[in-house]
Amino acid sequence: MKKEENMEKNFDPLKLENQLCFPLYACAKEIVKAYKPYLDELDLTYTQYITMMVMWEHRELRVKDVGERLYLDSSTLTPLLKRLEEKGYISRRRSEKDERDLIVTVTDEGMALRERALSVPGKLAACVDLEQEKAAALYGILYEVLGKMRQDGKRSGE
Repeated sequence: MKKEENMEKNFDPLKLENQLCFPLYACAKEIVKAYKPYLDELDLTYTQYITMMVMWEHRELRVKDVGERLYLDSSTLTPLLKRLEEKGYISRRRSEKDERDLIVTVTDEGMALRERALSVPGKLAACVDLEQEKAAALYGILYEVLGKMRQDGKRSGE
């Protein structure tokens, strides 16, 4: 028996160390934990922070578009947007063109928060300390996986 055949025969598909999903999950959890002290200074959770990043970039979006960009469903997004509105960072209103659409707009106070948040990415990069080439490769691979997952979700009717 060849070495490769023996390895395949002994491969345990339910062994944690054989799972791609586990290091992705654990890494995401640790990165969010590393963000916490910096986001606490801004009184934001990680999910609120990435929502504000989308709003800073686009200024005004339909709720549906915010959800698509963040891979969040409306049951997660609705209370999140409500909290950001209560903090004064965004406003929500019905679209004049189609009242089924809820439009989210970043406020002046929300834009002022952006200035306070500018240092966060650099602080986190210092915590992770990953070579730029490796970070770029990882970024590309993760977005490739996300794209394939999104395509598979659309094919399966999600």
